[in-house]
Amino acid sequence: MSNQESVLSELLRQMPQLRSHLYFKSSLTALSHAMEDRVLAGTDRPLLIASFQQEKFYRQEAHRYRRLGEISDQVYVVAAPDTEFSDLIEEYELVPFQQSDALANEWHLIAIGAQSAACLICREKVGTPSDVPVLPEIDPSRRFEGIWTFDRQVTIAAAHILLDRIQGYRPELAAKIALAKQEYLVAVPGIPNDHSASADAFVQRLVTYLQARQYKLLKAYRSIEEKEERERLVNSITGAIRRSLNSADILHVAALELGKATKVSRCLIYQYRQDERTTTIAHEYLADRQATSLVGKSWSLADNPIFKAVVKTHESTSLAEVNITKTWQRTLDKLGITDWLIVPVLHQDRILGTIELHQHQINPLPWSDDTITLVEAIATQIGSTLIQAESYTNLEYLNQQLEALDRTRANLVAITGHELRTPLSTIQVCLESLATEPDMSLELRQVMLNTALGDAERMRKLVQDFLTLSQLESGRIQWHPEPLSLEECIDLALSGLNSRRYDRDLPKIIVNIPANLPFVRADGEWLVEVLTKLLDNACKFTTGKDRIGIEAYNVESMLEVVVADTGRGIAPELLQMVFERFYQAEGSLRRTAGGTGLGLAICRQIVNGWGGEIWAESAGKDSGSRFHFTVPSI
Repeated sequence: MSNQESVLSELLRQMPQLRSHLYFKSSLTALSHAMEDRVLAGTDRPLLIASFQQEKFYRQEAHRYRRLGEISDQVYVVAAPDTEFSDLIEEYELVPFQQSDALANEWHLIAIGAQSAACLICREKVGTPSDVPVLPEIDPSRRFEGIWTFDRQVTIAAAHILLDRIQGYRPELAAKIALAKQEYLVAVPGIPNDHSASADAFVQRLVTYLQARQYKLLKAYRSIEEKEERERLVNSITGAIRRSLNSADILHVAALELGKATKVSRCLIYQYRQDERTTTIAHEYLADRQATSLVGKSWSLADNPIFKAVVKTHESTSLAEVNITKTWQRTLDKLGITDWLIVPVLHQDRILGTIELHQHQINPLPWSDDTITLVEAIATQIGSTLIQAESYTNLEYLNQQLEALDRTRANLVAITGHELRTPLSTIQVCLESLATEPDMSLELRQVMLNTALGDAERMRKLVQDFLTLSQLESGRIQWHPEPLSLEECIDLALSGLNSRRYDRDLPKIIVNIPANLPFVRADGEWLVEVLTKLLDNACKFTTGKDRIGIEAYNVESMLEVVVADTGRGIAPELLQMVFERFYQAEGSLRRTAGGTGLGLAICRQIVNGWGGEIWAESAGKDSGSRFHFTVPSI
């Protein structure tokens, strides 16, 4: 069955004194919910008829009509089915109609009880007339015209029309509909047509509904604002990342923006390395400029109960979730911190740093889920950027290492060509002379042999230095530390130095060591090697008129050994470079003095191996040099 006549048209034909009005969809929704709420809150068992244009609109309100169906057994829901529209609902009657029916363009709600009556009969208008102003917040495509009234006569007339149509759609309900007409659609003496009390109650419900809608709108607006703030915050940090891959810049911007967004008293962001016991605060947002700033101050981590919980769980932790020690409670009181939240900055389950939020209010509100979610989102962003910055730094370091390797290769080729080719040429000339000149005198033969042996030793030392430095740099050396007398090690180094052949007079070497020096703990072979190479280096750049001194001092748990000379000296700006591989301050000087430039590099590797330090001092050219190194004492 399909009825092409509008319910509104039929009602206006029966009651021509009525005048229809224009309604927007939002207005009808508010009126309908207020009428339904009036029934749910009342004590009447009313007749309720609701007509929905489509089944999908009914589905949005189905839970309300189940509750209404529990109040009254005379509830009818009419709608055009979208799918299989079941009429087997226990609480109320479902009545389907065809899509071609006039009801497909209408919206009706009728409620008739013993003490109240109200109806809403509307028909959707198609198109927007040009003379009707359209507000931007109102959907102009959903406009309705119709009647909304508390008049009982009008409501009864509308109910007759709808009940007749329902009986036509579902004839099996004829008996139930007849009872409804007999009970609800007969005028009762003593009850006026217009009930002001009913109207007042309805208005109260309508106001309550509108207030609830307003609250939902405000809540929605607040949620949108928070999302916009969160997006702005993420964009600010992303902008900082794009401007710079410097982690300090990123953390500084993140601390300021996050502190403003969360409206906390203080926001701290700092990086963390495993087993680090303290950190120095460098990035802070402080809302109250009168409060104590923590920038530049040491911040304890090892005994911080909240931080320890974060390291253990890798989850956000607040002050209320841990037991605070008396020491930390005094710190909190001193800084005025009344609540505290720490959120870890993670990357693949590795803690890269933390974000701390402090509150100074007397009665601070608990940390909201939205705040924690926001901070955790920013922490994730910071974690990714710190990894990027770290990767960039590592890449720069690797590039520097590659450049250094390239320079090393070039130096290796140059030095190998000079230090190996020259002695090889000398050895070849000497051996060829011995082989081709049998009448050579014994004295000249001895000179040739000594020259060849000297250059062979020079080549052996070069190869040995290469192998030694390679082993030290690769970590393949097995250290055998033991208690040693520094004086004995110096004697062994001097003995080895004296056994070498030099083509010139050596400077005078003076040993000035206190008699009560403690033993050192080191590998004796390598300690002698360091002393030998430092003495050999001093001899290369001095003359027989200069002096070399060896001194030692007791400095806490270390002995500081100094090898000083009065020779050619080193320019101050080159002091850090002399320990580099193949370093040559002056090419001609190196060639005059000989050597590979590996001796001091080997010394640095050995001293670092036992946990000591090595450095050089010099006032400049012709002012002598002082080489210091430290070795653990017992």
